[in-house]
Amino acid sequence: MPGTEIPAAQADLIEKFGRRAAHVAVIGLGYVGLPLAVAFARAGYRVTGIDLDQRKVDAIGRGESYIEDIPAADLRALQPAANPGGGHLTATTDYGVLATCDAVSICVPTPLNKTDDPDMSYIMTATREIARFLHPGMVIVLESTTYPGTTTELVQAELEATAGGFVAGQDFFLAFSPERIDPGRRDWTVETMPKVIGGVTPACTAVVRAFYGPAVGPLVAVSSPAAAEMVKLYENTFRAVNIALANELLL
Repeated sequence: MPGTEIPAAQADLIEKFGRRAAHVAVIGLGYVGLPLAVAFARAGYRVTGIDLDQRKVDAIGRGESYIEDIPAADLRALQPAANPGGGHLTATTDYGVLATCDAVSICVPTPLNKTDDPDMSYIMTATREIARFLHPGMVIVLESTTYPGTTTELVQAELEATAGGFVAGQDFFLAFSPERIDPGRRDWTVETMPKVIGGVTPACTAVVRAFYGPAVGPLVAVSSPAAAEMVKLYENTFRAVNIALANELLL
């Protein structure tokens, strides 16, 4: 039965993450992607952030922060020259770095369009770029807020259709882990907040647990990417309802 056998590459990847020997990419260096990239680098990974905004790339290269939650001193401490041989963070606009990456997290926006539907173009652009450089054993995690089914119906389908016959859970590992961040809060950060993960197969979940475990808060594994996607929508809905209730009481 596909996906039930543990791929041979799984043990090697888990061991590599354990040694912090992996090269990690984060696509999208906004208020979600940059804190995640910093957390990965602090954990000891070699991290390359990818963003099409040259100003963000240049700022990271200078050790300058454009996000309030990330002090510039943290970025300077994670520059390769400041931490040779350890975890560090660099940035680029070139997707070609994915050719040497063991894992990649997608943290791109999904803004609403004119009809109030989520704009999936950023996710699909990132997915197509990953497909160009997909290689055996690569780990892909989608973090962008989206509807249940996106990971399998769009990302998995695109990767398997365009990447030379690769199969998720066998040739590469795919999961959804919803972005969870509360801008301005120093007590709840990406490194302390519980993190939900849902892999396409049990092997995918196990590998992503090994990938994220050293860098972020307690991990909570769920049954599927769709379950993880629903967690985010439920959380957002719960928050919106409570804010609406508070506003009603104020009136």
